[in-house]
Amino acid sequence: MAEKAAKSLAERMTAAEAQLLRRRQELDYWKKNAARIRSRNLVTGLCIGAFVVGMFSYTILSVKQERILEEIDDEARIHIIRGPRTGANS
Repeated sequence: MAEKAAKSLAERMTAAEAQLLRRRQELDYWKKNAARIRSRNLVTGLCIGAFVVGMFSYTILSVKQERILEEIDDEARIHIIRGPRTGANS
């Protein structure tokens, strides 16, 4: 019975009234679920932020390690060019 009443009401509505009804229903939905949606957005934002910070930190750390390895390589080249340090040639 309620379905028939809703159908007949929907049939009698003009397009503007139907659009207004849909907007009111959407507004009610957003009012009811605003806190849940806000908390989901917060969690999503924190996850994305943590990923970005982690990626940035990893990048900085790997570049720093490359510099350290380059310094070690430079020191190794110097020692190879000079040759071994023994008592006879030092």
